[in-house]
Amino acid sequence: MLPCLIPGIEAVQAQSRHRFGRHMHEQFGIGVVLQGGQKSLSGRGVVEAMAGDTITVNPGEIHDGTPISDAGRSWKMLYLEPALIAALRSDISEGKSEHAEFTLPVIADTRTSRQVQDLFACMTTPGNKINGVARMAAEEAMLLLFAKVMHVPAGMHTVLAIPQAIAHARTRIDDDPTAALTLHELAQESGLSRFQLVRAFARATGMTPHAYLLQRRLHHARRLIAGGTPLVQAAAHSGFADQSHMTRLFIRNFGLSPGIYASALT
Repeated sequence: MLPCLIPGIEAVQAQSRHRFGRHMHEQFGIGVVLQGGQKSLSGRGVVEAMAGDTITVNPGEIHDGTPISDAGRSWKMLYLEPALIAALRSDISEGKSEHAEFTLPVIADTRTSRQVQDLFACMTTPGNKINGVARMAAEEAMLLLFAKVMHVPAGMHTVLAIPQAIAHARTRIDDDPTAALTLHELAQESGLSRFQLVRAFARATGMTPHAYLLQRRLHHARRLIAGGTPLVQAAAHSGFADQSHMTRLFIRNFGLSPGIYASALT
């Protein structure tokens, strides 16, 4: 992780053979594969990205990541908070819409790749400070890039595709991911049997209720750690049995430990 010029953005540069299991992010992500290649699940099915390709992910989009060769792959990635993207989209659409999404998980276009890398460099150049000139350059780069690669959804098709009972169960988890919620309780509130809930939830979201709950707890922990909460307390306040449990899942999900994540933000 690298220090970033503008608050609300995280910059990650990595080289790894790590196989990421199914997970999601709360932010929008856009980056470039620098070397090697990766096969991954996305909201548009399984895709492959090779060196020079731009890769994207939307908040809540279930995805994974496996290197195509034993050599692994390297990449640069920017993760942007939804509120920041909403403000950009409002400007781009002249106030007509704050909602947008990436419709292409992989963009094989040299100019787009260069724009992403230029934006990454602008955000992470050592010695950059939040001053008028540097921020103007960064905001201009973001506006031009996202006007090109983001699109306003035609409708709420993603939400409507999820059955009401499953939407209720997901909202129940979202509202309080740290609660000691049982499968029986969740199924009963949704009007389904436990098996019906597990099967339908996985079909609609790409994850079982338990896997989804752990994702929400991880992101809750990530926010606490980013805010300066000690790791032991972050684990306890996020519903994990202990710090080691949180650490194992954190590494599996994000590819780095909570301690490294905390250090990178200071």
